[in-house]
Amino acid sequence: MRVWARTGAWSAALLATLLAVVTVSAGVGPVPIPARTVLAAIANNVAVPVSVERVAGAADAGLVGTGMDVRYVHPFAFPVSSTHEAIVMKVRLPRIVLGAFVGVALAAAGTVMQGFFRNPMADPSIVGVSSGAAVGAVFAIVAPLALPFGIGLRGAAFVGALAAGFGVYLVATRDGRTPVATLLLAGVAVQTFLGAVVSFMLLRSGESMRRVVYWLMGHLDNATWGDVGSVALLVPVLVLVLFTYARDLNVLLLGEGDAGALGVNVERSKRSLLAVSAVLTAVAVAVSGVIGFVGLVVPHVLRLVVGPDHRILLPTSALAGGTFLVAADTVARAGAAEVPVGIVTAAAGAPFFLYLLRKREVYEL
Repeated sequence: MRVWARTGAWSAALLATLLAVVTVSAGVGPVPIPARTVLAAIANNVAVPVSVERVAGAADAGLVGTGMDVRYVHPFAFPVSSTHEAIVMKVRLPRIVLGAFVGVALAAAGTVMQGFFRNPMADPSIVGVSSGAAVGAVFAIVAPLALPFGIGLRGAAFVGALAAGFGVYLVATRDGRTPVATLLLAGVAVQTFLGAVVSFMLLRSGESMRRVVYWLMGHLDNATWGDVGSVALLVPVLVLVLFTYARDLNVLLLGEGDAGALGVNVERSKRSLLAVSAVLTAVAVAVSGVIGFVGLVVPHVLRLVVGPDHRILLPTSALAGGTFLVAADTVARAGAAEVPVGIVTAAAGAPFFLYLLRKREVYEL
């Protein structure tokens, strides 16, 4: 019971932090918007109408019966200028919410990979998912032919990510068993090969090179509520599935032999964890490009703070990952010239991780 109380307390605190960062982030940009105006704009759009009024003059204007002859009255109805409301709800908030979901996905997948491989240097790309997404996306950008089924760039990235992840799994599996060391080596080999493929296509990209490089840096701009909807349906469900394996991850830290002796179906758990983590990473990379260090640094830092118990570590890392990526994206678009968020996460994450190494505070799994 104490574990669940700690999980709830940490999760509530981190969720409150995430919401605060989202509110502040929505006010940052070329047009500064106060936090209370941001909250008012959100409340006016989210609140359920409590009554309906007829618009004066609607009959004379011929609007009766068209759906435009009524005005929905909200319980709050805070005064917000239409310009500020449009900036918050149509430009900034979709990007921010998408960044939060991507951060949650990458941090959750990174937590599982570090526990699965018992290696604090593991991250979501370790089984080739990010490299596969890069191949799919770059091909979609530079290929002179239309892709089948009209899947587009993000669809191609998603398909490439899944193909790479499950390809690595198939290569590493023999007689129904998937040794962790073999999986790691296969992932490194596939990443190297796919990196060469991306480099070759980059050389042949011609006028598309700028777009290819920008995608590879990782970005969240031009996000829409449709993009948010595509990840909002999957990310929470997949993270919840991973959470159901938190106990198995804890036991796997003891070694596969001990885990089997304690009643864990080791191979089934490994297959499930790999599959869900691969899909989770594929979803994130498909909508944002390759964003590094979120899945490496965030789980590591949270492990230092809350400990190695994945029942606490997994949900807290996920929430912290969302907060970190939203904060990084705020910095990315705060200056005079916007930069891809992947540059900010790398610039912040790499020095911090080196600092932990220097202070000998890297957590040994």
